[in-house]
Amino acid sequence: MKSKLPFAFEAEAESPSPLYLQLALALSRAISEGGYQAHEALPSERVLAEELGISRVTARKAIERLVEQGLIVRKHGSGNYIAPRLEQPLTRLTSFTEELHQRGFVPQSRWLQRVLAPAQADEQLSLELHAGERVARLERLRLADNVVMAYEVSVLPESVLPNPEAVAASLYTHLAQSGQAPMRALQHIRAMNADLKLASLLEVPLGAAVLFITRVGYLADGKAVELTHSYCRSDYYDFVAEMRREPV
Repeated sequence: MKSKLPFAFEAEAESPSPLYLQLALALSRAISEGGYQAHEALPSERVLAEELGISRVTARKAIERLVEQGLIVRKHGSGNYIAPRLEQPLTRLTSFTEELHQRGFVPQSRWLQRVLAPAQADEQLSLELHAGERVARLERLRLADNVVMAYEVSVLPESVLPNPEAVAASLYTHLAQSGQAPMRALQHIRAMNADLKLASLLEVPLGAAVLFITRVGYLADGKAVELTHSYCRSDYYDFVAEMRREPV
Protein backbone atom coordinates (compact mmCIF):
# COMPACT_ATOMS: atom_id res chain seq x y z
CA MET A 1 0.00 0.00 0.00
CA LYS A 2 1.35 3.39 -0.97
CA SER A 3 2.22 5.65 1.96
CA LYS A 4 0.07 8.73 2.49
CA LEU A 5 2.99 10.58 4.07
CA PRO A 6 4.64 13.44 2.12
CA PHE A 7 8.11 11.89 2.42
CA ALA A 8 9.85 8.61 1.77
CA PHE A 9 11.50 6.65 4.55
CA GLU A 10 13.48 3.46 4.39
CA ALA A 11 15.45 2.29 7.40
CA GLU A 12 19.16 1.78 6.82
CA ALA A 13 20.09 -1.40 8.65
CA GLU A 14 23.82 -0.69 8.33
CA SER A 15 23.55 2.85 9.65
CA PRO A 16 25.17 3.53 13.05
CA SER A 17 22.25 5.84 13.87
CA PRO A 18 19.32 4.29 15.74
CA LEU A 19 16.05 3.98 13.86
CA TYR A 20 14.32 6.85 15.69
CA LEU A 21 17.13 9.26 14.69
CA GLN A 22 16.85 8.15 11.07
CA LEU A 23 13.13 8.90 11.19
CA ALA A 24 13.69 12.24 12.91
CA LEU A 25 16.11 13.21 10.12
CA ALA A 26 13.61 12.19 7.43
CA LEU A 27 10.87 14.22 9.13
CA SER A 28 13.09 17.29 9.55
CA ARG A 29 13.99 17.14 5.85
CA ALA A 30 10.32 16.87 4.92
CA ILE A 31 9.61 19.97 7.02
CA SER A 32 12.50 22.01 5.57
CA GLU A 33 11.54 21.02 2.00
CA GLY A 34 7.93 22.12 2.44
CA GLY A 35 6.31 18.73 2.88
CA TYR A 36 4.66 20.15 5.99
CA GLN A 37 3.64 23.77 6.50
CA ALA A 38 3.78 25.89 9.64
CA HIS A 39 0.98 25.05 12.09
CA GLU A 40 0.06 21.88 10.17
CA ALA A 41 -0.60 18.85 12.35
CA LEU A 42 2.03 16.13 12.22
CA PRO A 43 0.70 12.58 11.79
CA SER A 44 0.19 10.86 15.12
CA GLU A 45 2.55 8.22 16.51
CA ARG A 46 0.00 5.57 15.53
CA VAL A 47 -0.25 6.79 11.93
CA LEU A 48 3.53 7.04 11.56
CA ALA A 49 3.97 3.56 12.99
CA GLU A 50 1.33 2.02 10.72
CA GLU A 51 2.43 3.83 7.55
CA LEU A 52 6.15 3.15 8.03
CA GLY A 53 5.99 -0.27 9.65
CA ILE A 54 7.80 0.78 12.80
CA SER A 55 6.96 0.66 16.49
CA ARG A 56 5.08 3.46 18.22
CA VAL A 57 8.01 3.78 20.61
CA THR A 58 10.29 4.60 17.67
CA ALA A 59 7.78 7.13 16.30
CA ARG A 60 7.39 8.70 19.74
CA LYS A 61 11.17 9.08 20.23
CA ALA A 62 11.54 10.64 16.76
CA ILE A 63 8.82 13.18 17.52
CA GLU A 64 10.40 13.96 20.90
CA ARG A 65 13.67 14.65 19.09
CA LEU A 66 11.96 17.17 16.80
CA VAL A 67 10.30 18.82 19.80
CA GLU A 68 13.75 19.23 21.39
CA GLN A 69 15.02 20.82 18.16
CA GLY A 70 12.11 23.27 18.06
CA LEU A 71 10.70 21.92 14.80
CA ILE A 72 7.56 20.56 16.44
CA VAL A 73 5.26 22.18 18.99
CA ARG A 74 3.43 19.75 21.25
CA LYS A 75 -0.06 20.86 22.29
CA HIS A 76 -1.43 18.69 25.06
CA GLY A 77 -4.77 17.19 24.20
CA SER A 78 -4.52 18.33 20.59
CA GLY A 79 -1.44 16.83 18.94
CA ASN A 80 1.91 17.82 17.44
CA TYR A 81 2.21 20.77 15.07
CA ILE A 82 4.88 22.16 12.77
CA ALA A 83 6.52 25.17 14.41
CA PRO A 84 6.77 28.38 12.39
CA ARG A 85 10.38 29.18 11.45
CA LEU A 86 11.85 32.32 9.94
CA GLU A 87 14.83 31.70 7.66
CA GLN A 88 16.49 35.09 7.32
CA PRO A 89 19.36 35.70 4.89
CA LEU A 90 22.28 37.74 6.19
CA THR A 91 23.00 39.38 2.84
CA ARG A 92 19.76 41.37 2.42
CA LEU A 93 18.46 44.23 4.55
CA THR A 94 14.75 43.74 5.10
CA SER A 95 12.34 44.37 7.94
CA PHE A 96 10.71 41.70 10.07
CA THR A 97 7.36 42.51 8.46
CA GLU A 98 8.76 42.20 4.92
CA GLU A 99 10.42 38.86 5.67
CA LEU A 100 7.23 37.37 7.11
CA HIS A 101 5.03 38.60 4.27
CA GLN A 102 7.42 37.04 1.73
CA ARG A 103 7.14 33.69 3.52
CA GLY A 104 3.37 33.70 3.84
CA PHE A 105 3.17 34.48 7.58
CA VAL A 106 0.96 37.11 9.18
CA PRO A 107 3.24 39.57 11.05
CA GLN A 108 2.07 41.37 14.18
CA SER A 109 3.56 43.70 16.78
CA ARG A 110 2.56 43.79 20.41
CA TRP A 111 3.69 47.22 21.57
CA LEU A 112 5.20 47.54 25.03
CA GLN A 113 6.48 51.11 24.76
CA ARG A 114 6.73 53.97 22.24
CA VAL A 115 8.30 57.04 23.84
CA LEU A 116 10.77 59.88 23.48
CA ALA A 117 13.56 59.75 26.07
CA PRO A 118 17.15 60.97 26.62
CA ALA A 119 19.68 58.86 24.73
CA GLN A 120 21.68 56.44 26.85
CA ALA A 121 25.48 56.30 26.59
CA ASP A 122 25.63 53.31 24.20
CA GLU A 123 22.88 54.86 22.07
CA GLN A 124 24.78 58.12 21.81
CA LEU A 125 27.83 56.22 20.62
CA SER A 126 26.04 54.04 18.05
CA LEU A 127 23.90 56.87 16.65
CA GLU A 128 26.60 59.56 16.94
CA LEU A 129 24.49 61.78 19.19
CA HIS A 130 25.47 64.48 21.65
CA ALA A 131 24.78 64.27 25.37
CA GLY A 132 21.23 65.36 26.16
CA GLU A 133 19.80 64.55 22.73
CA ARG A 134 16.56 62.58 22.74
CA VAL A 135 15.66 59.40 20.92
CA ALA A 136 12.49 57.55 20.02
CA ARG A 137 12.46 54.23 21.84
CA LEU A 138 10.22 51.48 20.45
CA GLU A 139 9.82 48.31 22.50
CA ARG A 140 7.68 45.46 21.22
CA LEU A 141 7.13 41.76 20.78
CA ARG A 142 7.26 40.49 17.19
CA LEU A 143 4.78 37.76 16.30
CA ALA A 144 4.22 35.47 13.33
CA ASP A 145 0.78 33.90 13.05
CA ASN A 146 0.17 34.82 16.71
CA VAL A 147 3.38 33.11 17.87
CA VAL A 148 5.93 35.27 19.72
CA MET A 149 9.16 35.14 17.69
CA ALA A 150 11.24 37.96 19.16
CA TYR A 151 11.48 40.81 21.67
CA GLU A 152 12.81 43.96 20.03
CA VAL A 153 13.96 47.40 21.15
CA SER A 154 14.58 50.00 18.40
CA VAL A 155 16.14 53.39 19.08
CA LEU A 156 16.19 56.26 16.56
CA PRO A 157 17.21 59.93 16.79
CA GLU A 158 14.31 62.26 17.54
CA SER A 159 15.11 64.10 14.29
CA VAL A 160 14.40 60.87 12.38
CA LEU A 161 11.33 59.80 14.35
CA PRO A 162 9.81 62.75 16.24
CA ASN A 163 6.51 60.94 16.86
CA PRO A 164 7.08 57.28 17.80
CA GLU A 165 3.35 56.75 18.35
CA ALA A 166 2.88 57.20 14.60
CA VAL A 167 4.64 53.90 13.85
CA ALA A 168 2.04 51.23 13.14
CA ALA A 169 3.07 47.78 11.90
CA SER A 170 6.36 48.30 10.07
CA LEU A 171 9.06 50.72 11.24
CA TYR A 172 10.87 50.58 7.89
CA THR A 173 7.68 51.33 5.97
CA HIS A 174 7.10 54.38 8.18
CA LEU A 175 10.69 55.56 7.70
CA ALA A 176 10.49 55.05 3.93
CA GLN A 177 7.57 57.48 3.76
CA SER A 178 9.87 60.24 5.04
CA GLY A 179 12.88 59.09 3.03
CA GLN A 180 14.79 57.92 6.10
CA ALA A 181 14.75 54.14 5.76
CA PRO A 182 18.17 52.52 6.27
CA MET A 183 19.94 51.49 3.09
CA ARG A 184 22.64 49.38 4.75
CA ALA A 185 23.27 47.97 8.20
CA LEU A 186 25.89 46.34 10.37
CA GLN A 187 24.60 43.40 12.37
CA HIS A 188 26.19 41.37 15.17
CA ILE A 189 24.74 38.06 16.37
CA ARG A 190 25.60 36.11 19.47
CA ALA A 191 23.99 33.52 21.70
CA MET A 192 22.76 34.14 25.23
CA ASN A 193 20.55 32.50 27.82
CA ALA A 194 17.14 33.94 28.63
CA ASP A 195 16.89 35.64 32.00
CA LEU A 196 13.61 35.84 33.89
CA LYS A 197 12.35 38.87 31.92
CA LEU A 198 13.24 37.43 28.51
CA ALA A 199 11.86 34.00 29.36
CA SER A 200 8.54 35.57 30.30
CA LEU A 201 8.36 37.80 27.20
CA LEU A 202 9.41 35.11 24.72
CA GLU A 203 7.41 32.36 26.45
CA VAL A 204 10.45 30.08 26.79
CA PRO A 205 11.98 28.31 29.82
CA LEU A 206 14.38 30.23 32.04
CA GLY A 207 17.90 29.80 30.65
CA ALA A 208 16.73 28.83 27.14
CA ALA A 209 19.06 29.70 24.27
CA VAL A 210 18.25 33.04 22.62
CA LEU A 211 19.84 34.80 19.65
CA PHE A 212 20.85 38.36 20.56
CA ILE A 213 21.14 40.58 17.49
CA THR A 214 22.39 44.17 17.44
CA ARG A 215 21.85 46.13 14.23
CA VAL A 216 22.86 49.68 13.33
CA GLY A 217 21.16 51.00 10.20
CA TYR A 218 22.58 53.78 7.99
CA LEU A 219 21.26 56.06 5.28
CA ALA A 220 22.99 56.17 1.90
CA ASP A 221 25.09 59.15 3.09
CA GLY A 222 26.40 57.16 6.07
CA LYS A 223 24.22 58.74 8.77
CA ALA A 224 23.24 56.28 11.51
CA VAL A 225 19.45 56.32 11.94
CA GLU A 226 18.59 53.08 13.74
CA LEU A 227 19.90 51.00 16.62
CA THR A 228 17.93 47.80 17.19
CA HIS A 229 18.45 45.08 19.77
CA SER A 230 16.54 41.88 18.96
CA TYR A 231 16.20 38.86 21.21
CA CYS A 232 15.04 36.00 19.00
CA ARG A 233 13.78 32.54 19.90
CA SER A 234 16.45 30.19 18.60
CA ASP A 235 13.88 27.45 18.01
CA TYR A 236 12.04 29.63 15.49
CA TYR A 237 14.91 31.48 13.77
CA ASP A 238 17.44 30.34 11.17
CA PHE A 239 20.02 32.74 9.77
CA VAL A 240 21.47 31.78 6.40
CA ALA A 241 24.67 33.07 4.83
CA GLU A 242 25.97 32.04 1.43
CA MET A 243 29.77 31.96 1.25
CA ARG A 244 32.02 31.66 -1.78
CA ARG A 245 35.66 30.74 -2.04
CA GLU A 246 37.69 32.80 -4.49
CA PRO A 247 39.76 30.82 -7.01
CA VAL A 248 43.42 30.56 -6.03
